[in-house]
Amino acid sequence: MKTPILRFSLVALIAAACGCGSTYSWRSSVPADARTVSVPTFRNESDVAELGALAARQLLREFQREGTFSVRASGDAALEIQGVIKDSTVSVSGFDRRSGMRTGAFSFAATALVSVIDKRTRKVLVDNRPYRAETTFSSGQDVSTARRDASGRLMDDLARQVVDDVLNIKWSEP
Repeated sequence: MKTPILRFSLVALIAAACGCGSTYSWRSSVPADARTVSVPTFRNESDVAELGALAARQLLREFQREGTFSVRASGDAALEIQGVIKDSTVSVSGFDRRSGMRTGAFSFAATALVSVIDKRTRKVLVDNRPYRAETTFSSGQDVSTARRDASGRLMDDLARQVVDDVLNIKWSEP
């Protein structure tokens, strides 16, 4: 019985000596007064209708899911996330051999430029950072309906990338 306890103690001692135990924190590095966010509808320059509105909706959902930030109206938020969906593309990624080699799978991608503005200090923390979101979809007969249905997943990918980057901003201490 003493051997597992001894092993655990030895591993914990080695981890502490290497500094592994002192560099990680469960606490967020985002200052408490910067933990409110607003996301206006992204400008949509792509050929997919409502992609800008979907981007804003999915980004708000991702901020809520992650939990560090609370969503507020534009006038009440410390940070504002602004974005432009620049374009979107659909390309064939697979064929269905059972149906005479008809197209069966598609890759769907979009590029966006995103900025993060600290409304407390009026500073631009992130200036038009480019992002590329990707997903796949399959279609039976109606590619446009399948693409519209996949748009939410596409914007989920974008939202995860943006929220991760906002959490990793190097915040200066006041």
